[in-house]
Amino acid sequence: MTRTGLSILAAFVLISCGSDNTKSAGSAHPSATPAGESVAAAQKKASGPRSAPAFSLKDADGKSVSLADYKGKVVLLNFWATWCGPCKIEIPWFVDFERKYKDRGFAVLGVAMDDEGWEVVKPYLAKTKINYRILAGNDKVAEAYGGVDSLPTTFIIDKDGKITAEHQGLVSRDEYEKEIVRLLGGTAGRRNGDGYSVLARANHP
Repeated sequence: MTRTGLSILAAFVLISCGSDNTKSAGSAHPSATPAGESVAAAQKKASGPRSAPAFSLKDADGKSVSLADYKGKVVLLNFWATWCGPCKIEIPWFVDFERKYKDRGFAVLGVAMDDEGWEVVKPYLAKTKINYRILAGNDKVAEAYGGVDSLPTTFIIDKDGKITAEHQGLVSRDEYEKEIVRLLGGTAGRRNGDGYSVLARANHP
C-alpha cells in the first residue's frame, strides 16, 4: 500500500474510534458522561449570565412546578436519570446542599429524563430518600436548555433567574459548593467535615 493510502486509512481509523458523548440521531435519551472523565473536560462554564428558560413540569405528586416558583432563590437545576452512573455520584452532594443551604434561599431541582417516567423514577426516589424536588422532564424543556445531550447536565441559576454556570458531566463537589455559596452572598470558608463553612461578606452583616 502506498504512503498516501496508509495516511487515508489511519485518518479513517482515528475518526471511527473517536469518543462521542453526545446523543446520536437515533438515541432515545441523552448519553451518560463517563464517571472517570476529568473535571476539566466535563465542566463547561456559561459564556455569560443569561436568562434561564421558563418551564412548568409535574412533580411526583402530579403538582405543576415552574421555575418562576423559585424566583429570588439560587437554584441548582440538574438534568439526570436513574440509569446514569455519574448522576448517582452527585445526588448525595445535592441532598447535602439542600439540607445545608435551603434556609439561606437555595433550592435543588432535579429533572428526571428517564424514558419510562415515574414508573422507574418513583421507586428510585423511595430508595434513595432524595430530599429535593424531582420533576419529570421532556424533550421540550431539554431543548430549551440547549438539548441536554449528555447526563448529568447541571445549571446554576442566580436569584435574578440568570444562568451563571453550566456543567456537562461530573464535576467536583467543591466546585458546586463554591458557586452556591458565592451566589448566596457569602464566601467559602475553610473546608471542614460538613463541607464549607459560610462566611458572610463584610458588606452583608
